[in-house]
Amino acid sequence: MFYITSIFQIVTDLNYIIFDRLKTFGIFKEENDLLNNFKGKSLLSLNDFSKEEIAYLVDFSIQLKEEKKSNIQKDRLKNKSIALIFEKTSTRTRCAASVACFDEGGHSEFLGKDDIQMGKKESIRDTARVLGGMFSAILFRGFEQETVDLLAKYSGIPVINGLTDREHPTQILADFMTIKEVFGRLEKLKITYLGDGRNNVANTLLLACAKMGIDIAISCPKSLFPENKLIEDAKILAKQNNSSIIITEDPFLAVRDADVIYTDVWVSMGEEDKPEIQERIKSLMPYSVTKKIMDSTGKPDTIFLHCLPATHKDEVHYMEVTEEVFESKQSYVFLQAENRLHTIKSVLISLIGGVK
Repeated sequence: MFYITSIFQIVTDLNYIIFDRLKTFGIFKEENDLLNNFKGKSLLSLNDFSKEEIAYLVDFSIQLKEEKKSNIQKDRLKNKSIALIFEKTSTRTRCAASVACFDEGGHSEFLGKDDIQMGKKESIRDTARVLGGMFSAILFRGFEQETVDLLAKYSGIPVINGLTDREHPTQILADFMTIKEVFGRLEKLKITYLGDGRNNVANTLLLACAKMGIDIAISCPKSLFPENKLIEDAKILAKQNNSSIIITEDPFLAVRDADVIYTDVWVSMGEEDKPEIQERIKSLMPYSVTKKIMDSTGKPDTIFLHCLPATHKDEVHYMEVTEEVFESKQSYVFLQAENRLHTIKSVLISLIGGVK
């Protein structure tokens, strides 16, 4: 068994060496040109990336996952240091970024809201310039989109949006990776999002699906529909990529023929004490993902996704998704969570790393 494993490892390593040499001699010129597009760029919004670039990041993530399973380490982030600025607490984003750096020979430095002076004694612009002189990249997770935009503008190094109130691009990359692993493709699938249509996941899904040729439906009360400008921008992208957009108050219309049912918490971090929260929860109750909702797609292989954490009480999930659905065979939430690691790693290597 030892000899078989050793031979397999040697063959796998040779394949990667040959692939790298072929790229060096320009055999894969188109891919090299695409790689060059990433270097030094920031990931503030998926809307800033082309369809081909997003597809590349997803496919590269799948390759990186296979490498990790095969214990292949390439140290493509060697001598690179990444600042992790977190205004909000995190499980998946923090762990994914830290492990991604470690796996590829890099270093991550966690900077919580009480660890640095940004936004208090020091301006965002000044903090950006200080960190830009010390780090190779910044991953920011916080509240305002303006903050991550300023970090990118003044730091002089690539900045990654790990979450803002407006967008969540690294999450949607992991979602697309999960969907491609399950279905083998992205185009001509249908994703239905049930819940607050104005939140960062819904915003990013709407534009990214339209760009990638994925049909997208969002269902929620009319008061929680996405912004009109966002819908109009998405419709333009959808027309260019032969996909469709449905925004409706009817959850059963929205889930018809869906390949993926997606939801998120109804109360985002920092909103817990807002006076209108109880009214929002009440209005969203018809959009809870139940077994009846899952059965209403008309497809036995529909999967369920949730970016996590999911609302729970006494270890039982409720509110935006029932325990029955969350723990069902249709639920791929933990594969989705694992894929945060591989997609953040893909982004880091593409923006600041060494050879693929």
